[in-house]
Formats: sequence, structure tokens, C-alpha cells
Amino acid sequence: MNGNAVALVTGGSRGIGAATALRLARDGADVALTYAEDAEAARAVVGKIEALGRRGLVLRADAGDAERAAGAVEETVRSLGRLDVLVNNAGVGVLGPLEGLTLAEVDRVLSVNVRGVFLASRAAAGRMGRGGRIITIGSCMTQRVAAPGGTLYAMSKAALTGLTKALSRELGERGITANLVHPGPVDTDMNPADGPYAASQSAVTALGRFGTPEEVAAMVSFLAGPDSAYVTGAEFSVDGGYAA
Repeated sequence: MNGNAVALVTGGSRGIGAATALRLARDGADVALTYAEDAEAARAVVGKIEALGRRGLVLRADAGDAERAAGAVEETVRSLGRLDVLVNNAGVGVLGPLEGLTLAEVDRVLSVNVRGVFLASRAAAGRMGRGGRIITIGSCMTQRVAAPGGTLYAMSKAALTGLTKALSRELGERGITANLVHPGPVDTDMNPADGPYAASQSAVTALGRFGTPEEVAAMVSFLAGPDSAYVTGAEFSVDGGYAA
């Protein structure tokens, strides 16, 4: 990644998003990140980005807010001068029996996990030049749903496959790639490796363990870099063999 590159990571204040923002900064990018609630955590990540000698930018933007989902792209370009990499990481998970899901929960999950990704990707496509990268974080549950309760979440993440493939076709002639990364069980605040459901999740993987946010960030780094120039419309599992 060249020293002038600018990346935007949505939901970059913690977990996979924070690890990705830091990895891209180490790769040589200036990085903007969005957060919905925890401003202190977001500022802490930007502090680490700046300690690496890169510019960082904190943007409050709930991906479920249509105006803010696209607006974060415009603010990144305005403040950092350009946009080369968009990482659609922000997402929400609502798990539970099908009959217990409320309409408000359905609307919230789809607005963040699907509509927000579409709007941010469309805005980014309008700002990127040749070599641009759109990388979206999906889920291992698009390929295997190992237990009941994941209908809404799996549906929302599966929609990203169609979006990614269509983006690759629409943007390919402009030299912009679009790819999708499916994490498996990953040790984060939302799903800790020592949590009450960790043992059953680890048991489903081929490697018998949780992944780390940094392992997912490494795949994003590859897709954001020059070695992936001929890779687009593809899905990559970083799931320890969850779907094997």
C-alpha cells in the first residue's frame, strides 16, 4: 500500500474493526474509522494509528442511519483528501428464535448489515479511482448455520454475497475490486473466547479454537494491498474450518 493511501473502516472502535484499522495503518495508510457509541474507544484506536506515524480520523456514524452511512465517506474524503479502501465492518447481531424476533429487530439488523453497507459502498465507489478496494466483513454463518437462532443474522450477512459479486461486475472496468471476508468465531468483546458459548463454537471449527481479530485483519490487509489486484467478487473464509 502506498504512503498516500486512505482507508475508512466502519465500526472501527473495537474488535475486528480496530484490528483492521491498526493493520492498515501499519501497512502505510491513513485511516478514518466510525463508531456508534464508544467515542473513548474510537479515540484510543486513532491514538495508536497516530503513534504509527499515520493520520487518523474519528467519525461518529451509526451505519443504520442512511445519511451517516454515506456521509462518513464524504467526511473522510474532505478531511483526508481521498479514499482508496473501504472496509465495511460495522454490523449488529440479533440472535434468537424465529418467532421471537420483533419487527424493530428485523429493521435494525437489515438497516445496519445490508442497507448501510450498500450506501457506504455506493458512496465510496463514487470517490475511488483505479485501484480502489471495497472489502466487506460477512460471517461464517452464511456458509454454515450450526445451531438454531441465527435466521435474521445469517440472512443479513448472506445478502452481502450478492452485493459483493454485483459490485465487482459494476466497478471492474474502473479497476475497483470488491471482496468479502467471512470470519468464524473470533475472540472479541461481543463473543469472547472464554464466554458461555465459546466451547461449543470452538468445537465446530476444524482447528478447535477461536480466531483473533488480527487474523481477520491480515486477510483484509491482503485484499487492500497490491498483491490482490486480480482478485474481485470473491469470498474468503477466516473461520478455522467452521464451514469445512
